[in-house]
Amino acid sequence: MSGNSRPGRPGFLALELDGDGAHPAAWRKARHAPDELLNGARIRSTVLAAESAGFQVATFADGPVSSGRDVAGRLNALQRAAFAGPVTSSIVLVPEVDTVYTEPFHVSTQLASLDYVSGGRAGWLVAASGSTEEAAAVGRSFAEGAALAQEAAASVEVSRRLWDSWEDGAVIRDVATGRYLDVDKLHYVDFETPSDFAGPGYSVKGPSIIPRPLQGQLPVVAQAGLLPSDADVVLVSAPTTSLLAAEVAEVRRAIAGGGAVVGGGAVDRIGPAVVAELDVVLDSRGQSASARLAELDAFTPWSSSRARFVGTAAELAGFLAGLLAVADGVRLHPAVLDVELEELAQLVLPELRRRGALKPFAQGGTFRELLGLERPLSRYASPGSEN
Repeated sequence: MSGNSRPGRPGFLALELDGDGAHPAAWRKARHAPDELLNGARIRSTVLAAESAGFQVATFADGPVSSGRDVAGRLNALQRAAFAGPVTSSIVLVPEVDTVYTEPFHVSTQLASLDYVSGGRAGWLVAASGSTEEAAAVGRSFAEGAALAQEAAASVEVSRRLWDSWEDGAVIRDVATGRYLDVDKLHYVDFETPSDFAGPGYSVKGPSIIPRPLQGQLPVVAQAGLLPSDADVVLVSAPTTSLLAAEVAEVRRAIAGGGAVVGGGAVDRIGPAVVAELDVVLDSRGQSASARLAELDAFTPWSSSRARFVGTAAELAGFLAGLLAVADGVRLHPAVLDVELEELAQLVLPELRRRGALKPFAQGGTFRELLGLERPLSRYASPGSEN
């Protein structure tokens, strides 16, 4: 099926689980003690609630907390996702990991480990930080503009080569000969940044220090425009809800105009999956969404580049059903996680399932399967070597 339209094909919902919610004053309305935000019990309760509600993807934001936020700390996104892996069974876990001020070799191995602890339910939300704070924290020169896209593309390429550096049959555990590995199935990646690389150049030899991920290659998620040809999932934003569907359609047309068909079987599409970004404020327990938003904004105004839905659960269900007719998925950013998740679980997702707008629940499925992507062979494998 072409990526230009998706009539009758259900999509998926993702939920951002950072902190107490997307609103900077969300902590004031959270239904837990403040210190719980920095422990495993809070991670467990929120990700299990999202899984039980029927969300198929959970994302975890990362990076330094900005001066405009009321809460001064949070846990590392990859660590939160890794903690959630063994306690969940179906929800995909996608941490945000920076590509500018992190070492690609370590990023690739940590993400591969996440794929193992989650049973193949891991993804990578690629970030390219333009923050002077992050640069100062690691003692690196500040990167901006075109350099950010170069850093991101190089880091993704290194990770993908490292994931392929172990063929699927590399671990043999041959007791008779005392061999744990088939060394012929380990490969050097021999990566070097190009001569026109804007940041400090580097090289990576490989192979990786852990076997190939369960999915072979973890799906890569990125904001539209960051990785023009390297993302498996593209996140699309718009300034208003009225423009969001049109922006999704425009990105899909652009992908179809220059992309190749990916996927397999009946879910073939052109290019990456297209996922819409949406901030959400809902009516809750007798208080209107607009009143709730005004109350939160009175503490700290909420500035966001994403479209914002403010209304009832029934109105949101109708809006999402229409949006999922053109997008492969929608990532929701709840104003207050404890409040919005309750409304989403009880009223929105059941209605979307009734309408047939959501993909069916898949126990034990992988992120690649959710996206309709086949498991690829290692690029270094000779024909027939992974049979």
